[in-house]
Amino acid sequence: MSVDLAGKVALVTGAARGMGEAEARLFVACGAKVVLTDVREDEGRAVAAALGPDALFVRHDVTAPESWESAVATAVDAFGKLDVLVNNAALYSTSPIEDEDPARFEALLRVDLVGPFLGIRAAAKALRASGGGSIVNISSTAGLQGMWGHGAYGAAKWGLRGLTKTAALELGPDGIRVNSVHPGAIDTAMTAHIGTKDHPGAPLGRVGEPEEVARLVAFLACDDSSYLSGAELAVDGGASAGRMPVFAQRGVEA
Repeated sequence: MSVDLAGKVALVTGAARGMGEAEARLFVACGAKVVLTDVREDEGRAVAAALGPDALFVRHDVTAPESWESAVATAVDAFGKLDVLVNNAALYSTSPIEDEDPARFEALLRVDLVGPFLGIRAAAKALRASGGGSIVNISSTAGLQGMWGHGAYGAAKWGLRGLTKTAALELGPDGIRVNSVHPGAIDTAMTAHIGTKDHPGAPLGRVGEPEEVARLVAFLACDDSSYLSGAELAVDGGASAGRMPVFAQRGVEA
């Protein structure tokens, strides 16, 4: 089954690089028109330019309600409507709770949780006017299980998981589906500090690629997932399925 997004108009946040860029590129390849947003202007404009007339870049601060209103209005003005919102933009940092800077904790919450909340509010009217649509919130495996050092990031991503389910209940009667995607370790600039593509904590044994997340997001955006809403889908090589036995991690026979 190939994903068909022909005729769809999507807004993807944090699309200047990483998973957001991969999502925007795949959306255009599948026939959609895409508004890419980010605070990284040079990178974002370069990606949009490479994608041609079906892509448009908008500088966008996801923590500012007025910036959201402008981004949604730009999508509608440029392409006539809005069918899909991908809340992808995020900040990432780790720290033990006792050492966490309260200002940094609040900054992660602002971008990773308040940002999607503002996006859902801003996009709902346009999606409703299109006869329904799809909202995909990019959470994390840190939103499915506790992870050491992920007090701030995990709090935001667990919150986004809950926000997704509530939005699915409230917007479903208008034909708007809302789902959350929970990536594990993905090979992006945000996880470059890992320094390896090996991932012994995942049964598949490796870090994922942005395109592997993008393919799931595109499916959730298309009509083939028309009865899927309020779901949480992990794309993490099996890492959230449970802790692997030590002998399995080391490749030792049981």
